[in-house]
Amino acid sequence: MNNLMPTGFHAMVASPHYLATQIGSRILQQGGNAYDAAVAISAALAVVYPHMTGLGGDAFFLMYDARSKKVEALNGSGRAAGQATPEAFRKRGLQAIPHRGVLSAITVPGMVDAWWEVSSKRGRLPWEQLLSPALQFAENGFPISRDLAVWMVRDEPLLRRSVSMARTFLHQGRLKRQGERLTQPELAATLRILQTDGRDAFYNGRLMHSITTSMAHDGGLLTEDDFRAHRSDWVEPISTTYRGNVIYQLPPNSQGFSALMMMNMLERLNVSKLERHSAEFYHCMTEVVKKAFADRDCYLSDPAFVSIPLERLLSKAYASHLLNCIKLQPPHAGQHCSSASGQDTAYAAVRDEEGNAVSFIQSLYFDFGSAYMPGTSGMILQNRGSYFSMDSYHPNRLEPGKRTFHTLMPGMITREGKPFLLMGTQGGEGQPQTQLSIMTGVLDYGCSIQEAIALPRWVYGRTWGEDSDKLRIENRGLDTEAQRLKLWGHDVELLPSWSGVAGQAQGIMIGEQGLLSGAADPRGDGMAIGW
Repeated sequence: MNNLMPTGFHAMVASPHYLATQIGSRILQQGGNAYDAAVAISAALAVVYPHMTGLGGDAFFLMYDARSKKVEALNGSGRAAGQATPEAFRKRGLQAIPHRGVLSAITVPGMVDAWWEVSSKRGRLPWEQLLSPALQFAENGFPISRDLAVWMVRDEPLLRRSVSMARTFLHQGRLKRQGERLTQPELAATLRILQTDGRDAFYNGRLMHSITTSMAHDGGLLTEDDFRAHRSDWVEPISTTYRGNVIYQLPPNSQGFSALMMMNMLERLNVSKLERHSAEFYHCMTEVVKKAFADRDCYLSDPAFVSIPLERLLSKAYASHLLNCIKLQPPHAGQHCSSASGQDTAYAAVRDEEGNAVSFIQSLYFDFGSAYMPGTSGMILQNRGSYFSMDSYHPNRLEPGKRTFHTLMPGMITREGKPFLLMGTQGGEGQPQTQLSIMTGVLDYGCSIQEAIALPRWVYGRTWGEDSDKLRIENRGLDTEAQRLKLWGHDVELLPSWSGVAGQAQGIMIGEQGLLSGAADPRGDGMAIGW
């Protein structure tokens, strides 16, 4: 299952779909920089990975600018509709926000505006050129990948319930299969307008009018005013240190700070002394995750609406306090019940010859998002807003104009002021945990980026429909270790050795003398290209 790890000294691209990676490589070879390549990859993924991402979703970008030698971040997540209130749902006889359908699509899609911001402020190729490959894939088609085919089968009832989605993913009444050509002419028409008219078509023009008119007809809450008010935000990244390295994440509403809290706790331990495949290792990681998740679930929301004590949460002193509360010797599982979350995401990374680096991630939240396509847009809207709470005392309570708790979190590590590691992964609860696995694999166990991504993973948390948390571990001869973990109080479930539940990660490492190494997850359809 281990992929070839390409190396080079000039540039590197890694994404969860081989076609998107090829597009990024082509953009760089056409004279584009890492920012151009990132936008082109993101747009391509919105076409070839429609179960994970799309124009109707959000995106977050973490970037290193080689000229200024600074790490910067862009929050491209959308805000709740002005009409999105608990009362609006209760009037419809609902006690919770639906997970699917037009009423789950209550946040403005932020990704298109994020593309525009990155392209206009940091790119150098024309906007039209960056969207051209995605348009060609939508218009001329591409082979359905393994992962897309798996999710189409899994979600076949969902696809059949929607006329427009059935029109896209079915042929003569049957589901299209892996390797068959998938064309999306309606999405192509949307992309062509976007290519010609720019982001204003989406937030203040004919695409916006078409989307909101269709949503109003179908009972949705997003209006023209919501789209016109949308903007991405350039934000200051948050960071912590770990064994001489600096780890960067986006600030809330991203859950990125939870990974920084975990690494602060682990820095106080001699992690490399724990055998990587031992019960002791998985116990330690799981307990660290629980402590960080408890604070994440207590505070994470939109900082424009809720006060989040980041300075305290990210302090080394607080990490020591949390670590002292963990029962490592003798091992005993602590109690925590996480909130169930979606896990369907696409992460990619680019580093160009000038030294610019982009770590970015995008999503529709659930697989196929809201499963709602407005009109003939060919675009699936995200259901990210369904994660809001109807509880008026909850930090993530639903309020108009608010950004919800967001699982998306692209990561970057610098060494001596320059990018050393770009990493991220698919998954909801799994994102900080897989980053934890990758970071400790590289920084504590001396793995290459490909080796770190290939390590057996764990995912602690709860998925929809479950009443309790589980500790899921990819089983690579770990039956005995699983039994030990159960004796210590963990609810363990062994997964297949290379499980989709563990997500799909990508990464780029920049080593000594500028050697670039790239890796795509063997659990997915991705590829890394470097030269």
